[in-house]
Amino acid sequence: AADRMNERVAYLYQPYNPAILRLITLVIEAAHKEGKWVGMCGEMAGDEIAIPILLGLGLDEFSMSATSILPARTQISKLSKKEAESFKETILSMSTTEEVVAFVKET
Repeated sequence: AADRMNERVAYLYQPYNPAILRLITLVIEAAHKEGKWVGMCGEMAGDEIAIPILLGLGLDEFSMSATSILPARTQISKLSKKEAESFKETILSMSTTEEVVAFVKET
């Protein structure tokens, strides 16, 4: 986590960094292996770029601020979980945040 409001460390907030996405994947896969669901609470769970990624990684529950719920619900209702899952390996093999963002925006 990084304090996004602190200008000295805000640059550390990189939710689309492939290393972060691989870490999230490891957590989801380990929990699912044990029969547990995984939820994410916070800004990333309601982010329009992150939502299709997290859906494809297998996230079970999205928790976010009240103002993000309707846009996120609308976006999720238009997504195909199977399609999102099909992009998982492609996204996880990317090297940069910029590659991930560009890929999500084109698909």
